[in-house]
Amino acid sequence: MTSIGILGAGRVGTNLARALAASGHHVTLGLRENDEVTSTPPVEGAEIHYADHATTARTADIVINATPGDSALERLTALRAELADKILVDVSNATIDGADGLPGDLCYPGNSLAEQLQAALPGTRVVKTLNTMLFMVMTAPAALSAPPTAYLSGNDEPAKKTVAGLLGDMGWDPAWIEDLGDITTARATEAMILVVPHILRRHGFTPFAVSLAR
Repeated sequence: MTSIGILGAGRVGTNLARALAASGHHVTLGLRENDEVTSTPPVEGAEIHYADHATTARTADIVINATPGDSALERLTALRAELADKILVDVSNATIDGADGLPGDLCYPGNSLAEQLQAALPGTRVVKTLNTMLFMVMTAPAALSAPPTAYLSGNDEPAKKTVAGLLGDMGWDPAWIEDLGDITTARATEAMILVVPHILRRHGFTPFAVSLAR
């Protein structure tokens, strides 16, 4: 059992909390001051704990960033002390909202949120993953008609292996996990978000992933 803290109580964060708690991990969901503690119920008897962001980051072994990407850098930089010596799993994409509320341009063109986080948090091991799919696929990859791909980017090899293990706990076959290399490779997967709004406008929120076919 691993102690996992999730920052962000929206659809992504609560979905991950349910799946990781159901697989036996100790999960704390980090809430902002005005969030309702009852927003995520216990999962089939598995208890999900709740705390503010600072406490969540400080008490977890692994922290998942599921906060909005356009504000994540400022939010997580303020938690530098709490995130020191931790693995930070970044599943967000930093985009400017388009006129219809769907993802628009990248906040960090030619760069990535993951790289920005690693530079701002040198004592933290940042791993980018799960940012190339709709949130429901993150925890149910086998539900798609073809195997999806979960890309990994990060400078720390043991940290990436640990994160790959968490993906396995959520149903990801090792053959579906593609290690791209160091943290600079995250700019490639974050750029994949640019195709997402076009797909959503045509097909709605039908589960899909931007995957590698061989």
